[in-house]
Amino acid sequence: MAVISKKIPAPDKVEIKTALISVFDKTGIVELAHALSARGVRLLSTGGTYKAITAAGLAVTDVSEITGFPEIMDGRVKTLHPMVHGGLLAIRDDGEHQDAMKTHGIEGIDLAVINLYPFEEVRAAGGDYPTTVENIDIGGPAMIRASAKNHAYVTTLTDPADYAELLEQLSADDGKTAYAFRQRMAAKAYARTAAYDAMISNWFAEALSIDTPRHRVIGGALKEEMRYGENPHQKAAFYVTGEKRPGVSTAALLQGKQLSYNNINDTDAAYELVAEFLPEKAPACAIIKHANPCGVATGSSLVEAYRRALACDSVSAFGGIIALNQTLDAETAEEIVKLFTEVIIAPDVTEEAKVIVARKPNLRLLSARGLPDPRVAGLTAKTVSGGLLVQSRDNGMVEDLELKVVTKRAPTAQELDDMKFAFKVGKHVKSNAVVYAKDGQTAGIGAGQMSRVDSARIAALKAEEAAKALGLAVPMTHGSAVASEAFLPFADGLLSMIAAGATAVIQPGGSMRDQEVIDAANEHGVAMVFTGMRHFRH
Repeated sequence: MAVISKKIPAPDKVEIKTALISVFDKTGIVELAHALSARGVRLLSTGGTYKAITAAGLAVTDVSEITGFPEIMDGRVKTLHPMVHGGLLAIRDDGEHQDAMKTHGIEGIDLAVINLYPFEEVRAAGGDYPTTVENIDIGGPAMIRASAKNHAYVTTLTDPADYAELLEQLSADDGKTAYAFRQRMAAKAYARTAAYDAMISNWFAEALSIDTPRHRVIGGALKEEMRYGENPHQKAAFYVTGEKRPGVSTAALLQGKQLSYNNINDTDAAYELVAEFLPEKAPACAIIKHANPCGVATGSSLVEAYRRALACDSVSAFGGIIALNQTLDAETAEEIVKLFTEVIIAPDVTEEAKVIVARKPNLRLLSARGLPDPRVAGLTAKTVSGGLLVQSRDNGMVEDLELKVVTKRAPTAQELDDMKFAFKVGKHVKSNAVVYAKDGQTAGIGAGQMSRVDSARIAALKAEEAAKALGLAVPMTHGSAVASEAFLPFADGLLSMIAAGATAVIQPGGSMRDQEVIDAANEHGVAMVFTGMRHFRH
């Protein structure tokens, strides 16, 4: 037997005689109340839940009859009372607690079925400050925490998904619940209130422009358990925060196997990248492998954008993730299924395209029902030993920056377009990043190197390999624009880019040797633009 204290062991089985039901989400609550009532369980309830149960023709006692005090202040105060919390917190085998219950006429509560005001939904819907504050539940979390603490005697349910298991327990054990079940439900209850409070505290920080609150908590709800994490020996699960940002967490899986840990990570990277390109301006496609782009392109049609993105590095694209900024159509689907692909994600999918993709039953097809706005603020977090690194989302957009021409030669209109294209892509490439682009298409991508020179060389090598595969006389880096996501600390990186055929360079600037780099660009007749904003990505 588990031990409550040194002298009081927790009972294994506890009979449910009295249940307190107070829920905002009334899914399955009438059916649960019927089942409990049929077992002779006394029902206590409040507000709208009380009305729903009485409307079903069941006998239920209003909590105000127990407390001897009516609901006041628009229902803000109704369960915050010793008659309720004493019934939830009393240790049934403690003589002093029993004496207190008799003295004050407190009845024990064996089951608490409680869920909370929809703070998350109100916040996500953009509720104003007073409305959002009004949807902060007080009584609910207090009762959940009280009953969960006393799980030796009280069963706490916060999720309609657990109603069926409760009824199974009652049927199997003659109206009783097992201690192990009460423990699990208590753990779940505290996780629920923790996530709820985390959402509220983060909302306050955002609403009051507090960038670094004294305590930062990030909560999530389990969406799915996974077979393993990045590697088979690692355990993993996917949690969602409730942020209504279109993407992998909100997308509908139309077909295919369960998404893996790596699938989710890579799909998020792909969709955030392709969202940089507005669908009303041009179709765009991004192909991702290990969170880095293999190729990105725009086109006159979605299928052309895909073909151009694939052309950048068709070898690395094998087994990759494909993200589109427009509805997946039949023609594009026909082209994509020719290559082994792990995931396709798009804002929507036509019925014809669904039929085509269905020929590859293991191919995961996601409809995100929208594109994330790259300008919208938010938070990102990364764990380190003993802590969390939390920062605002990188929502900088090259279109919003004041670009500064620092060389004698200004870029042509086409070079400027390609510069912006390359810089957008570079924002989503692991640092150090170098991206060549030409005519709205990546020509070569170098990612994640310790030396920026090496990134430039790898990108050029990729372009040479692509040229051979496509039968081109020269690599696409010839006459291209090239982006560096951070400043060029020396001229050697620029010289590598020029050797690859780049004629225009975009970079943040800000190095102590900026002038040395500018002089080298002028010497070779290359146009260079500074953005004043870097995009490190680790």
